[in-house]
Amino acid sequence: MSNLTPEQLAQLALQARQNSYSPYSHYRVGAALMAASGKIYLGCNIENAAYPVSLCAERVAMFKAVSEGERRFSAIAVATDNAGSPCGSCRQVMAEFALEIPVYLVNGRGEVVQTTSVRELLPGAFLPQHLGIDPTQA
Repeated sequence: MSNLTPEQLAQLALQARQNSYSPYSHYRVGAALMAASGKIYLGCNIENAAYPVSLCAERVAMFKAVSEGERRFSAIAVATDNAGSPCGSCRQVMAEFALEIPVYLVNGRGEVVQTTSVRELLPGAFLPQHLGIDPTQA
């Protein structure tokens, strides 16, 4: 796939949101992550009766991409009813691989309500470099 516009990525996140399994919170989230290769990885939130083992859409998309060998990313769109921002755990996972990418927050109508970056969402992020690790060699 080629690079998509923020609006196209937003529509994919909105589509991914349809697969949300959220019987407890009823807060459906979809994410569309664009790798530097141009490939798109979709994710949705997946809840569990044992609440702590639930997983957010952003991390599902990121883990799918990393598990397929991707390490560089271009953008992510996150769709919720109210254009909610990623949680702290998602911000930390995104910072591991994609500190500088744009993050498009999308409402339930598919509109990009806010454009930010992982760095802006997580100032002072704890990164591989803080452990003396070069992530390009991992």
